[in-house]
Amino acid sequence: MPVRPEWLAQVEEETLDPQQIICDPHHHLWDHPGSRYLLEDLLEDVSSGHNVVSTVFVECLSKYREDGGEALAPVGETEFVQSIADLSATGNFGATKVAATIVSYANLLLGDAVDEVLAAHVEASPDRFRGIRHACSWDVSEDVRNSHTNPPPQLYLHEEFRKGFARLKEFDLTFDTWLYHTQLPELLALIRAFPDQPIVLDHVGGPLGIGPYKGRRKEIFQNWKQDISNLAQCDNLVIKLGGLAMAINGFEWHKQESPPNSRQLAEATRPYLLHCIEAFGPERCMFESNFPVDKVSCSYNVLWNSFKRVTAEFSVDEKNAMFHDTAVKFYSVKD
Repeated sequence: MPVRPEWLAQVEEETLDPQQIICDPHHHLWDHPGSRYLLEDLLEDVSSGHNVVSTVFVECLSKYREDGGEALAPVGETEFVQSIADLSATGNFGATKVAATIVSYANLLLGDAVDEVLAAHVEASPDRFRGIRHACSWDVSEDVRNSHTNPPPQLYLHEEFRKGFARLKEFDLTFDTWLYHTQLPELLALIRAFPDQPIVLDHVGGPLGIGPYKGRRKEIFQNWKQDISNLAQCDNLVIKLGGLAMAINGFEWHKQESPPNSRQLAEATRPYLLHCIEAFGPERCMFESNFPVDKVSCSYNVLWNSFKRVTAEFSVDEKNAMFHDTAVKFYSVKD
């Protein structure tokens, strides 16, 4: 879905609490046909007013190797992002440490054989590579797009996947999970099977609002709310607060004549964000941009303003945890 800069420019806001320190723990970098989001594009967004001191890159099928076999192809993405992080580290591109850490992809269905891929990622980025994301977002409806890595149904219950998953701890790696709200019980089963593996749930657990889920927001919210509460009982899980501006969530902001302002975003997303914070506690929550995916609905400045509106009544320490400290601790970010 294309980003429309002129449409986004209709809403400009003064940055709220511009001194609040931020580590953005979820963004992408890519150069796909017809869609480009590289260092200069990200920096244009993060320099829009908020105090973003560091970022975490998360895999997105970018710059895969064209030789060496399918299993090792994702290592090309780590190499690509490492080169961008090196540029950022020179200090010639602003103060934000872009891709201070890197989350890449490895096909955990390889089972024990995934060791070769994990080792190659470490070799490609010994100082920044921190973890793996293997999304399982899948739905039976053709109206709901499955994950970019084309997972089979019930991926996290698959025996070979779990063999590969078990190798993450041996390499001291984190795991990012991306799935839809219908799959949250599947995630709970995985977490309970691996209570010592650090895991982060992306995009508040993917509450859907399109296809067969359109017009069912209240019902879906109640089911999602219970599943999130169940997941929060697992101490090895943290959660990313964001991703709700994607089209799949069904708010349809991208279809409006003008984009939403931060008050409108905060009003719509507050129930989801506050429930996650209540269930997990600020020390296990991290706000994320999910840019440029969420950029189809709002600008970077407006998005982070909305987060600050939702958390206006929280203490300084609680805000620091959610906007910076939780992400830095989980991903071992040096900023």
